[in-house]
Amino acid sequence: MRIGEIARLAGVTVKTVRYYESVGIVTPARLPNGYREYTEHDLRLVHEARALNGLGIPVERTKPFLDCLAGGHEHADDCPAALAGYRDAIAELDARIAALTERRDLLVRHLRRAAHRNSRVEPPRTAMSTNLYELPPDLPVPEDDGAADHLPGLRVPPLELPDTSGEAVRLGSLGDGRVIVYCFPLIGTPDVDLPEGWDSIPGARGCTPESCGFRDHHAELTAAGASHVFGLSSQDVDYQQEVVERLHLPFGMLSDAGFRLADALRLPTFEAGGMRLYKRLTMVIRDGVVEHVFYPVFPPDKHAGQVLDWLRANPA
Repeated sequence: MRIGEIARLAGVTVKTVRYYESVGIVTPARLPNGYREYTEHDLRLVHEARALNGLGIPVERTKPFLDCLAGGHEHADDCPAALAGYRDAIAELDARIAALTERRDLLVRHLRRAAHRNSRVEPPRTAMSTNLYELPPDLPVPEDDGAADHLPGLRVPPLELPDTSGEAVRLGSLGDGRVIVYCFPLIGTPDVDLPEGWDSIPGARGCTPESCGFRDHHAELTAAGASHVFGLSSQDVDYQQEVVERLHLPFGMLSDAGFRLADALRLPTFEAGGMRLYKRLTMVIRDGVVEHVFYPVFPPDKHAGQVLDWLRANPA
């Protein structure tokens, strides 16, 4: 067959066939008129070289495989030299993957360092310091769908939830005083985008301002009878720890990635971005029983003040 035909049958260009000839993969016969003549064996060699190159093995290093075919073997990788070629290619890929992973990790560290440096919320100078995260004025207001009406009077189940302090917390076994638990959907981090359409979901936006509010009012909440304050979400502890450090929160956050507390108390949740998330809700727990519930919560940046007003108006 002529060069055009072998190129068509092998699915390559004529230029590629000529290149294969230049590196010794195929050696066509020369007719008296100077034309190259290729055989079925040449076609198989071109096919094999192309397939190996698709696996990432350079054409120049396909010789052990092609020699295996030339030696009469049914498959190009039946020979020990061909197996060694596979191993060499895998070792090179491992090295490249390791180098790319190291480069990616370095880029992630630079991204996080820069993003957090430019978004870090400094600790308040006074308990009434202004929240540095302003909310859009047109956020949709969540409606009361009755999903929390059953909560007052319920006993908190004896579940242990991991805390950013490194300990496990049982909300129903924290002794005297009122325990404030504000549940929230998701606090964004500077290097991770929020789910699409986040601002249009009633009650979704505002987790950072809400947490900053509880931070700023923490001393007052304690003075008003709150023995503990916790944030609670479905994010893992490492994710929450970054938030605690970045926002300088004086209290811990609880992780309920498995929604154990949500399922036990039938707390309201919703889905966004393929994730199940807590709806914004705050519980006042006293002696292991839900004493009061704030639901829906709006606006989130003023909510800590609302909880403080309630504590002062309802002393234990």
